Amino acid sequence: MDASFVKTAPIQQLLDRASGVNESGGDPRLKAIMRDVIESTMEVIVRHDVSESEFWLAMKYLADSSGEIGLIVPGIGLEHFLDLYLDAKDAEAGLTGGTPRTIEGPLYVEGAPLVEGNVNLSTDPDEGTQVLHMTGTVTGPDGEPVENAILHVWHANSKGWYSHFDPTSEQTPFNNRRRIKLGSDGRYAFHSKMPSGYSVPPQGATDQLMQALGRHGNRPAHVHFFIEAPGYRTLTTQINFGDDPFAADDFAFGTREGLLPVPSRQGDSAYIAFDFQLQRAGAAGGEEFSSRHRASAEPAAENA
Repeated sequence: MDASFVKTAPIQQLLDRASGVNESGGDPRLKAIMRDVIESTMEVIVRHDVSESEFWLAMKYLADSSGEIGLIVPGIGLEHFLDLYLDAKDAEAGLTGGTPRTIEGPLYVEGAPLVEGNVNLSTDPDEGTQVLHMTGTVTGPDGEPVENAILHVWHANSKGWYSHFDPTSEQTPFNNRRRIKLGSDGRYAFHSKMPSGYSVPPQGATDQLMQALGRHGNRPAHVHFFIEAPGYRTLTTQINFGDDPFAADDFAFGTREGLLPVPSRQGDSAYIAFDFQLQRAGAAGGEEFSSRHRASAEPAAENA
């Protein structure tokens, strides 16, 4: 059957009623969005002749996969699409330059210790891995050092597990997680146990979907960042290690040009020098974080 079936009067009337567009109450914006979402779903059903059984199997998959939605969204490219969409909106508004944004991912935890100086992120031993040393400067669009910036940094351990989300429960709270308060020169420095890449949970919802699509669920080794500072747009980004075999084939589409430094590996240590450039906040703001739900934990005492 042709997808034009969805445009027939009975279906259009159903869409109007289902989305409440003719009702006086409710949120008009939500009504318009819901109508489009439902109509697009109907068109997919007709275009691909989705059977009743296939439809309800898909609903069961969605119900069963709620615990991995933070992996599925980047895995199907939607989180990267949001970055591309925001880039296009910035370009349309004449906002260019600065360090590229890229996906946040689902593994940030609020409440990491706020520290200064050359910071050790790793509170847990992680034997047999190198120590990563990372340094650089946070500047504004004219090259000026950004004062009073706070750099949030988090990454996995050498087994690919993040503290707070580690199923082995072996990591202490906020291992490999800190908020670093920068000085007037905008410089930062930290060291930590070298992270490794990881794969999505085997046989989990994301893995099932990736296998059904003929794709893998691997991420390269990487380090996440938020950078916030008064008068500047908050930056959400990450670096992927350019020498990782999955750097050019990240299942989550987090790899972007300009965010692929190659660590200089020397014996038991590896070094990355990476500078960040922020855009100034405009009249419409931009200093705030998105309202995404994030995990939280009680702030930990800094002893590293």
